[in-house]
Amino acid sequence: MTAPKPQRRARKIAMTPEEVTAFLDAERTCRVATNGANGPHATPLWYLWDGSALWLTSLSRSQRWADLERDPRIAVVVDAGHDYGELRGVELRGSVEVVGEVPRTGEPNAELERVEQAFADRYSGGHIGIDGRHAWLRLRPEKITSWDFRKIPRA
Repeated sequence: MTAPKPQRRARKIAMTPEEVTAFLDAERTCRVATNGANGPHATPLWYLWDGSALWLTSLSRSQRWADLERDPRIAVVVDAGHDYGELRGVELRGSVEVVGEVPRTGEPNAELERVEQAFADRYSGGHIGIDGRHAWLRLRPEKITSWDFRKIPRA
């Protein structure tokens, strides 16, 4: 796996890799942008960051899934803050890959079992729900851009 491209702009307010991981671990909702047949399509999703990949679970019969079958390139944003001086976020870009069967049926797969348990611990009190309608996508980011306006010096 190749390391993501380094951030070239706004490096003074960029998060360190440790800050990116802490931020992604603390937040819960991302915004996923795909290339739809009729233009961009953006939707919120829950996610799991494992330190090198972003895991998304998606309905396999959704507009997002159809978009990604046609073009696996994706942009994902996780952001927080209310006032200008507290805005912070991370954008991850790259191509997703489907992991496991579509839709997910519960067949054993050690990697998915680890991800599903971590996801369930994060969002549903540890209960894993396999409904036969969702499947897993993995984004190994080619580029990560971050910002933390709290790093801007105040006058």
